[in-house]
Amino acid sequence: MDKELIVALGGFLVIALSANHISKFFAKIKFPLITGLLLAGIIAGPFVFDLIPSENSKNLIFLNEISLAFIAFAAGSELYLKEIRGQFKSIIWNTLGQLVVTFLLGTTGVLFMSEFIPFMQDMSFSARLGVAMLMATIFVARSPSSAIAVINELRAKGPFTQTAIGVTVVTDVLVIILFAVCFALSKTLLSGDSFSLLALGILLIELFVSFGLGWVLGRFIMWFFKFKMNKNLKVTILIALGYGVYLFANWLGDFTAQPYVFGHKFYVEPLLICILGSYFVTNYSTSRPEFIEILHETGPIIYVVFFTLTGSSLALDVLLEVFLVAVVFFGVRLLGMIGGGYLGGTIAGDSWKFRHLNWMPYITQAGVGLGLATIIKHAFPDFGVQFETIIIGVIVINQVVGPPLLKYALYKVEETHEKHESPVFDGHNDAIIFGLEPMSLALARQLKGNNWGVKIAAMKKADEIEQVDDIEIVFMNDISLDCLNKLEPKHADTMVMMLSDSENYKWCELIYEQIGTKELVVRASGDRYYAKKFEKLDALVVDPSLAMVNLMDHFVRSPNATSILLGMETDQDAVDIEVMDLNIQGLALRDLRLPSDILILSITRKDQMMITHGYTRLRIGDIVTILGSEESIDKVELMLGPT
Repeated sequence: MDKELIVALGGFLVIALSANHISKFFAKIKFPLITGLLLAGIIAGPFVFDLIPSENSKNLIFLNEISLAFIAFAAGSELYLKEIRGQFKSIIWNTLGQLVVTFLLGTTGVLFMSEFIPFMQDMSFSARLGVAMLMATIFVARSPSSAIAVINELRAKGPFTQTAIGVTVVTDVLVIILFAVCFALSKTLLSGDSFSLLALGILLIELFVSFGLGWVLGRFIMWFFKFKMNKNLKVTILIALGYGVYLFANWLGDFTAQPYVFGHKFYVEPLLICILGSYFVTNYSTSRPEFIEILHETGPIIYVVFFTLTGSSLALDVLLEVFLVAVVFFGVRLLGMIGGGYLGGTIAGDSWKFRHLNWMPYITQAGVGLGLATIIKHAFPDFGVQFETIIIGVIVINQVVGPPLLKYALYKVEETHEKHESPVFDGHNDAIIFGLEPMSLALARQLKGNNWGVKIAAMKKADEIEQVDDIEIVFMNDISLDCLNKLEPKHADTMVMMLSDSENYKWCELIYEQIGTKELVVRASGDRYYAKKFEKLDALVVDPSLAMVNLMDHFVRSPNATSILLGMETDQDAVDIEVMDLNIQGLALRDLRLPSDILILSITRKDQMMITHGYTRLRIGDIVTILGSEESIDKVELMLGPT
């Protein structure tokens, strides 16, 4: 690695870190992350501050290839047959309808607008047709990552959601194949040569070999994932494999193009190989959970690199020149999706409710579309930059418009499962404990001793349970909203789950969606599958075995502090108090007239724990954790709590 490349790489990584912070700001104002990353890249690029000169972008092309391979892995991992099998008919017909209609309408639209596109004005009709097919192919591409992000945010599930995911991912697989065909045709049309049967045969062989290499790649990933090794090492190997696919594809093309070998560039499609490899791992390997976890954890880093670099290489002068063209192409693509979605939904027999909405999930574009545009840029240097710039303009519009429309569609089909608005605090602490056993009874009595109202929801028949006189017991026949309402759940500030993992999750999900209780506490078995599911419900998970180890550790290292926090000291206690008094708003801690034995341990604001000091100012809704005597704690509660 030469000095020039090291400097370029180091400078770019610093800029990428800054771009990541800019994208988070965009996310706060409800804009997609990609918009912030592209903007940061534009600012750092040659047309603004020139922090990433044009020659640096060329030196860093290997980062594009690494990123594209990883994006392809992520796309393939979403094609999980077990999850989409129930909607297979709808997925197939909606995919075909949108692919055919969008491609044909897109090709026609680009040809019609070619007179207004600078680099196409002097082309022959056949050359314009070649460019139009390439552009229309990219119009077909979707963004699985963007769609899945919205779906996860809303916890959406149901037939419409399953179809949306399936169509999005299947389309991205088919668009790679369509791109390979159109790429071969376009090279012929742009060169002015006639398309021969030999060229068609070579194309079919290229696709066949790409499928075979995808299978080989998938088998290799399955093999090395069986070994116990550091997660970072697996990430490194996975990235190296993806980049290796690109290196091999480029080498094979150059080697076969030599007159003494084949005299024709034999090109296997790296994106297709990586998508297929990921598909095989996802569907035919026991390593799927770990594979998915690695993709989800590493993906954000890859996206920062790819989109920032893409933004820096964007020809801003061309973008401004063709922005109106990009807006027109957005409209053409939109019409194609509406028409194709309605056609496909009608053939599949989808309900009217689904048919008039099933174009909305497919507007977003990102990785695959940009990746294909990047390929065009390097394959056709005469017009590649202008081509990519127009595509980026279309993609940016799609990324701004797409997510809100997907949210709207999911709300309309009533498949969202968001958290219900939390009940207003009624001035008294109440808890409901699910499960009747010695541990739940002990917890109930301890809470009651601290002036909490407590109920226990029992999932057993009355004759199987020992009579309890001091705690209210409510018997549950099943896990349902009707049974939950018997408990008057809107009065509860905390729900504690002490049943099996599956029962705990069903109750938590019901409470999350229908009641919105502020705190869910779960005693879990330590199963990683359920741990992830509880995390998505904002539940606090306690694993008894780990909790005991941690408790013993704290007793060994800090016996005095641990005994106080656990309430083992009769004259000391630790409690959380929510700031509710408007007179306290903005007051610094040093200005509070607290009892002398009160110690403020922490302040939690918007789920973030703060390191406090004397000048920390309180806000309404802050959770203040304090330590002190019961008498002094009562005084602080009166000071902070009442409105």
